Amino acid sequence: MPFIQDSLFQNKMDPSINQLPYDGDVHYWESIFSQSDALQHYEMLLNQIAWKNDEAIIFGKHIVTKRKVAWYADESYQYSYSNIHRTALYWTPHLLALKEMVEAKTQQSYNSCLLNLYHSGAEGMAWHSDDERELKMQGSIASLSLGAVRKFAFKHKKTKERLVFELKAGDLIEMKGETQNHWLHNIPTTKKIQNPRINLTFRQMNK
Repeated sequence: MPFIQDSLFQNKMDPSINQLPYDGDVHYWESIFSQSDALQHYEMLLNQIAWKNDEAIIFGKHIVTKRKVAWYADESYQYSYSNIHRTALYWTPHLLALKEMVEAKTQQSYNSCLLNLYHSGAEGMAWHSDDERELKMQGSIASLSLGAVRKFAFKHKKTKERLVFELKAGDLIEMKGETQNHWLHNIPTTKKIQNPRINLTFRQMNK
């Protein structure tokens, strides 16, 4: 199984460079704000967001995860994944400010944000693509990391080639174009990390 690269051993990323070798577009900004600002944003989100345990229906069985989620948007959009239907809450002022920062970097506009709270490295995300029908086809998804450092991996659906990033507090990664059609991504679990991580994924919903 070929291994493309690991950002653990890379110099600071150039956000203008496509990090994928083919079949998609991924751009990476390291530390879009200072570590003190990153900590402040993390603490505000931890305390102000309406977190709920995520749910899924897998092979007919209803599962409630330890990982928590929240979904905010311009409108009360309906969004379905893992066979569960969700309705968005309206933006908080803090989330709107973060959205504007992310939009300034990516030069994209987002109308929703799905937030994930991983309490420790024991909680992760299995291989998947963000290809739900409610999302804009070949649209942009911008993922902002806060809190603990975690690995974020891509795997090509056919070739199985991989690309691994180590995302730090304040790092931003954007996926767009053909990425969701050809690549899976995940957050691998690890026993080494005991601290929480918050991930904000700004999305473009079909109106």
